[in-house]
Amino acid sequence: MIQNLLSIAAGGAIGAILRFLMCEATFKITGIAYPLGTILVNLTGCFFIGLIWGVFSIFEAGNTTKLFIFTGLLGAFTTFSTFALENFYLIRNGEIQQFAFNVLISNIGGILLVFAGFYVAKILAYKY
Repeated sequence: MIQNLLSIAAGGAIGAILRFLMCEATFKITGIAYPLGTILVNLTGCFFIGLIWGVFSIFEAGNTTKLFIFTGLLGAFTTFSTFALENFYLIRNGEIQQFAFNVLISNIGGILLVFAGFYVAKILAYKY
């Protein structure tokens, strides 16, 4: 269990740093801070989760390696890649209704909850 947690933590540290560096580089190159950096990180993460998952479907990888890469590195780099992979499986398995539900709820719900959290913070800030 400790080895798994350390693998996730190490991958997470690397993924978070890579996300920061990629967003910073995007801003320095384009002058656009948001959302271009996030979009590039998310799309890059989607590509790599598909690529690495494909490699691991051909060549066996240990659980610790998978935890390091998928849960740690790509999880910290972008959770969007996990979302995309899960939707890939739903489509591939013919679970179109579950796919549509997941996409709609995750996107619309996520955006609405960002608004909700923002306004709760504003209310609490004014209250105290």
